[in-house]
Amino acid sequence: MKLAKLSLAAIVALGVSAFADVENVKFSGNAKLYYGTTDAGSADLFDKKGAYGQAAATVAVSADLADGVAGKLSATGLSTLGLEHNLVSNTWAGKRNGQPILDAQWWVDEAWLAKTFGNTTFKVGRQELDTPLAFSEKWNIAKNTFDAAVLLNSDLPETTLVAAWVGRGNGASDGGVVRGVVNGSDPFDTYGSAIANAYNPALKQFGLELLKPKGAYAFGAITKLIPMTTAQVWYYSVVSIANAWWLQADLDLKDAVPGLTAGAQYAYIDPQGPISSLDESSAWAVKLGYTLDALKLSAAYSSTDEDGVVNVANTATGASTASQSKLYTEAWWSYGYVSRPSTDAWTVSAEYSMEDVADFGAYYTSADQDNGKHVATPVDMDEFTLTASKSFGNLNTTLAYIYTDADDQNDGDSYNTIQVYLTYNF
Repeated sequence: MKLAKLSLAAIVALGVSAFADVENVKFSGNAKLYYGTTDAGSADLFDKKGAYGQAAATVAVSADLADGVAGKLSATGLSTLGLEHNLVSNTWAGKRNGQPILDAQWWVDEAWLAKTFGNTTFKVGRQELDTPLAFSEKWNIAKNTFDAAVLLNSDLPETTLVAAWVGRGNGASDGGVVRGVVNGSDPFDTYGSAIANAYNPALKQFGLELLKPKGAYAFGAITKLIPMTTAQVWYYSVVSIANAWWLQADLDLKDAVPGLTAGAQYAYIDPQGPISSLDESSAWAVKLGYTLDALKLSAAYSSTDEDGVVNVANTATGASTASQSKLYTEAWWSYGYVSRPSTDAWTVSAEYSMEDVADFGAYYTSADQDNGKHVATPVDMDEFTLTASKSFGNLNTTLAYIYTDADDQNDGDSYNTIQVYLTYNF
């Protein structure tokens, strides 16, 4: 008995020693409940047939470890809460091939370590990314993340250099943002799988070589050396699938006209490998904004190449017609229209924060697609959205009304959508 006690004491001592250098341990997370309803088709608002709902929970722990290493571990779970039995017929995220998964799902969405050496930080593991053509989409109830290694350096004055290798991701090209977990399956695939899944059926139909995802490289520079300007340049190589450039400059003109901002973007995607013979895709956009106290106004215009083949959108979710884009003109809800080939789009918005009441927003987007080289049937889309957001302590709430009129939705007839977002942060 005495020997057993000594052994246990030794084990405890070793455990305490191993974690002695762990500091600033923080637990955080959130619980979400999202609901949406539409009167598209034969459904009425609030009917089960046209409604979708889901709950999600994220729990994370971060800490400063030994030798100046920081780390984070986070897991996300999805549940329908049984809403499909009487209130909804679809889910928000975690689908497979566009079909809802009713079973509970969970996965590790972040697991990374970071170390800083002088002005250089190296971060490796499962993490969020926020770059123009490869990013975590956060509009849905769950976000996509990446297995990546990222190097950041700020030796140059007012400049950050970025180099990244992206090996895998769980982005889905079916509009659900994240790939669903089926029978404990791993939702993370080699980066580029979402693009391959979007285009391989067509390649197979014509007996062509299929796309084989092999990961991606990304290099970027973000600088404020130019007065009143934040400029960024990005280069991507989605191995054997596409190379891409993204150029952007955002201007804060407050020294000339208080509250005035402006911006310009240019993107270029060059297909590689089995699709190297396809035409390049490109887009450009400009915006103008004005802020006066609690009121924010914005207007933007974009245009894509009429010979383009792919959407100038998030490669993490396939750069498909369901992928979100970083173009200034991106719609509030109907993603994938402004970034399509041969499309001119414009958007205007107004946001107003009424103290002690709520934050209000009004957004209008119009996308007009022409007969481009690879556009068999042009698709136009108009969307108008009104939002009201209010925080009650740790509880964030948003109510949204969306009017949509798109040629490829609801047989070309307009329809209405109402959404409720509830998020409790802890």
